[in-house]
Amino acid sequence: MPTSSKVAFRILSQASCFVLYALGKISAQRESPNGSKLGAMRKRLITPTTQDILTHGEGWLDVESAAIVEVTSEVQEFPVESAFSSGSAPGWRAAMPGPQTIRLVFDSPQTLRRILLVFEENETARTQEFVLRWSSDSGSSFREIVRQQWNFSPPGSVREIEEYQVQLSAVTVLELIINPDISGQVAHASLKNLRLS
Repeated sequence: MPTSSKVAFRILSQASCFVLYALGKISAQRESPNGSKLGAMRKRLITPTTQDILTHGEGWLDVESAAIVEVTSEVQEFPVESAFSSGSAPGWRAAMPGPQTIRLVFDSPQTLRRILLVFEENETARTQEFVLRWSSDSGSSFREIVRQQWNFSPPGSVREIEEYQVQLSAVTVLELIINPDISGQVAHASLKNLRLS
């Protein structure tokens, strides 16, 4: 058989095998880019589902209507309310350097199952620490949920995303305390996003 006929036959036979494989008639043995044999895997293409993914405010607590937000300082162009918005809001930034507090005082006790925090730092290398804690007695006593440190090192590590699955009932106050630089250097705390459900 001439070479061109062999090539055409090989292409046709591969196409036929692919069609049969796609129909579930045969199992195909494939090779990886490095030449090793890959095992036969049964698979199907499916439609993506977003049932458990909360986006565009769906399923998140409307903090604006559920709580009073207290904050130690804020830059006018980066108000605290933008940290509770969906989409491309700029987030909150402290006007003063050093440790800062954002406190949510709920109008009525809340049950929380999920807490999402997003921090961004695009300019300064620093090690941040935050403490997230809650109260069921209007702030007379607090229990820590988490204490976390993160190293920002732009342009590499510029974003910290923390998501916590919790089982908190009768929450009257939720407090986030941010120390923007544990080394004591002058730094301003910021928060891109805080979402609750």
